[in-house]
Amino acid sequence: MESTQKTARPRSAARDLLASPDFLRLWLVGAFANAMRWLELLASGLFAYETTGSALAVTAVVAARQLPQLVFGAFAGAVSEAVNRKLIVMLSLIAPACVSAVLAWLATTGHLVLWQVALGNLVSGSMWATEMSTRRRMVGEVAGSHRIVPAIALDSTTSAATRMIGPLLGGAAFQWLHMGGTYTMTALVQVLGALAMAGLAHTQTTRRFAFGRILVDIAEGVAFARTKSVILLVFAITIVTNAFAFAYSALVAPLGLGEFGVSPSLVGLLAAGEPIGALIGGALIAAGFLRMDRRLAFAGGAAFFMCALIVMALSPSYWLALAVMVAGGFGTAGFGNMQSTLILTEAPAEMRSRLMGIVTVCIGTGPIGILAIGLLAGQFGPRHAIVIMASLGLAATIALSAALRRRRP
Repeated sequence: MESTQKTARPRSAARDLLASPDFLRLWLVGAFANAMRWLELLASGLFAYETTGSALAVTAVVAARQLPQLVFGAFAGAVSEAVNRKLIVMLSLIAPACVSAVLAWLATTGHLVLWQVALGNLVSGSMWATEMSTRRRMVGEVAGSHRIVPAIALDSTTSAATRMIGPLLGGAAFQWLHMGGTYTMTALVQVLGALAMAGLAHTQTTRRFAFGRILVDIAEGVAFARTKSVILLVFAITIVTNAFAFAYSALVAPLGLGEFGVSPSLVGLLAAGEPIGALIGGALIAAGFLRMDRRLAFAGGAAFFMCALIVMALSPSYWLALAVMVAGGFGTAGFGNMQSTLILTEAPAEMRSRLMGIVTVCIGTGPIGILAIGLLAGQFGPRHAIVIMASLGLAATIALSAALRRRRP
């Protein structure tokens, strides 16, 4: 009887959250916008590989989309304390929509070249850098402090779903609609998202914006993190996972087209493998079926995913590789769910945006790993490049987890 009550509680919390019009609006906008971002990421990688046949060119184009998180992430967190977060989210939808519309026009008229796609990824990625510190922060605010955990679990599960749906649509759209139709679709969806955000009722206490204060805010966030080993663990494992593990995503197109010899649609399915597992695992966490220590779920999930990457890269067949990636997604479910939850539950309200901005910077180290894995792929091929990077990441995860577990505040 007691276990039934414990299981029902998170379910009723999720239903209660979705019954809130403002939470539902914010949740749906994030779901559709993130799906379009992942769609464009895969489509740009497929375009780069078909244009050049170079794994390094693919990684450079993909890295351009994620590089702004490293450069602007912490600044976005500080700015979101002073500027209305609703307006930031709307801008983060409108600007990429304009970029997508321009790229769609260039593709339709036959003038699209690779540097334009890379530049578009860079501009749109600059807007993407605000996601953690604005929209994800607003999810917790709209839900309320008593519902932060189920709200973040639901949003993280949805994020995994978008990482699944985006590549699936991206592969199919690239194969059937080509670049012009693909970018037209993403532009329309992002414009509709901005219009939906306009109707959101969101109150925020802002403070006077001072550019010189931004570096001070970031420094205060770092100083606070040094007093909390859990937050340091989030920062450290986030860096390792994004730089060494998620870098594999840049090689999905060369791996699928070149190594496994499958169609763009099946490349999209391979890219969706890990998010499929993450979606299932996240749903089990949100429903209360999977319960474990939050730090263990975070670091252990990352380590499990890296093990899955090694097995996937050595798989002799496409379908075995896909199955392994689905299994690895259970690891990223623990990692993704606890990444935001640990920050929002361990930090006071006045520190959360700054710390979430720093998390964005940690996520932004991904392009460094993407460029590194691209260079390794040029030397050793996509399979061995993934094995090398995942092995290094696994070793670093184990070492950092052990070191921070022994650390005392």
